[in-house]
Amino acid sequence: MKGEPLDAILIQVTVPLPVPMIYSALTGPEQLRGWLCDRAEVTPEAGGSYRLGWDAPVRFESPGKVLTMTPDVDLGFSWYGPPEYARLMNEPSARTSVYVRLQESPEGVDVTLEHTGWGSGEAWEEARSWHFHFWEERLRQLKDYLIKAAYG
Repeated sequence: MKGEPLDAILIQVTVPLPVPMIYSALTGPEQLRGWLCDRAEVTPEAGGSYRLGWDAPVRFESPGKVLTMTPDVDLGFSWYGPPEYARLMNEPSARTSVYVRLQESPEGVDVTLEHTGWGSGEAWEEARSWHFHFWEERLRQLKDYLIKAAYG
């Protein structure tokens, strides 16, 4: 009997900067290289490319596609996991996706990341745990990157 799928990863960070600046860091290849990845190719439109690459600590590519995009509001893209989870997550195509939403709040802009599509079982639990820590660290880096860009 197949178990229940795992819950989505849900992480939020609040950035005290304007929405357009934050959204640009999610869609601009140069900005993405500042906080998320080593290489980025983005075609900012639904169906466009959202290809990200890393050299360390694990070399991998996520040749995703933009699934949804509303400028200054949200961005969704398909996600390919690193090599250790490739057979689980990437074959025959991306089985998970990432959705990021921006919403103004009293403290700034809430950046909420939701990573969905997790299966069930021990291998999926391990993959989900790796990705939780990955996204938690990257959102912290996003905030630091943006604050440094704004204030030096």
